[in-house]
Amino acid sequence: MDAFFASVEQLTRPTLRGRPVLVGGLGGRGVVAGASYEARVFGARSAMPMHQARRLVGPGAVVLPPRGRLYGMLSKSVFDAVRGPMPVLEQLSMDEAFGEPAELAGADAAMVRRYCEDLRALVFEETGLVASIGAGSGKQVAKIASGLAKPNGITVVAPEEQHALLDGLPVRKLWGIGPVAEDKLKRLGIETIGSFARTPEAEVASILGTTIGPGLHRLARGIDNRPVAERAESKQVSAETTYATDIVTLAELRGAVESSAGSAFARLQKDGRAARTVVLKLKKADMSIVTRSVTLPYATLDRPTLVAAAQRQVIDPLELGPVRLVGVGFAGLSTVRQGSLFPELDLDVPGYRDSAAAQAEGGAVSPVQPIPAREAERRWHPGLDVMHPDFGHGWVQGAGQGVVTVRFETRTTGPGVARTFKENDEQLAQAGVEGSLA
Repeated sequence: MDAFFASVEQLTRPTLRGRPVLVGGLGGRGVVAGASYEARVFGARSAMPMHQARRLVGPGAVVLPPRGRLYGMLSKSVFDAVRGPMPVLEQLSMDEAFGEPAELAGADAAMVRRYCEDLRALVFEETGLVASIGAGSGKQVAKIASGLAKPNGITVVAPEEQHALLDGLPVRKLWGIGPVAEDKLKRLGIETIGSFARTPEAEVASILGTTIGPGLHRLARGIDNRPVAERAESKQVSAETTYATDIVTLAELRGAVESSAGSAFARLQKDGRAARTVVLKLKKADMSIVTRSVTLPYATLDRPTLVAAAQRQVIDPLELGPVRLVGVGFAGLSTVRQGSLFPELDLDVPGYRDSAAAQAEGGAVSPVQPIPAREAERRWHPGLDVMHPDFGHGWVQGAGQGVVTVRFETRTTGPGVARTFKENDEQLAQAGVEGSLA
């Protein structure tokens, strides 16, 4: 899929079509999760610090927070459509997958191109989104071809053409060569896939190791017989947040842990399996990472038990140092779940009680709030989906000084009208992201 996150925003918010859109964190430490091609013209790209991307694009940049649930819904629509002609897909991410249609075995390049054109047309008809497709004799060539096809294109590499294509590309284009391996190879004068392929395999093994070196060397030589297969179930679900300012108190850290654990638990519920291991990840202000984990004697889908397990691993920032990122993960996933024999012990965390557990017991809510006050979002913020009984579904363009400006539009309306309301207008309400698909 082309610039998937930004394209979804432009699809469901027609005013943004043709404009440079940046999706990602809005704070001082925000990172770009997706950039439209209009933004990429200025040099903006995914994983770039948001402040840098905004500086490159200039005042015309439209910056929006991610709407993960919406992206997931459209991702499902895309792959549901593709699974019609290709029942077996190896999905790599929310917006990328391999397919190996049986009817293309032995086909010539012209037939493959026609198939790809039909597939792209199907995706566009079903979702309104644009895909780029790469085709080749193996996964490596197909992946490289898909990159060359972007934006909005098709690249078919016939077997007799693949060596000419691969040989001149930077060695980093080889799937599996990261920055460390690239640096090792460049120091030896190996800068292209072709020069890597011509390096003796024994030498490659000594440079990159006997585990991955020979496999990468075969890919560089165009030997790629890996089949397309459905990916195994995920081994862990997690959620993490980078905070705009460092967390320096235990109360704030406990609130941040509960917030991340709550988000991870929502994903665990969607997965449908129970978890036995709880992982806490803390990234300090100096960028060092502390990871702690605890394994329960049973797999559970009980939220208070899992959150309490995460809280038991918390280290006071006075001892650890300022914290900038908090993440919680649930692993050891299993379809078999069991209740605890001693739930009161599982929930016992000195100085902390999960607010949901306390309320369930009819007790007072813990003074520790789920989200630190300084991190709490304003009621209205740019990018928020809203609903008005007279004007329908819209999204917040801006808020402040007691007013909020909303653009009322959805996927099918065309560019909408912007209206301004008082921030306490009782008819204006937050809405679900699915409304923008209407």
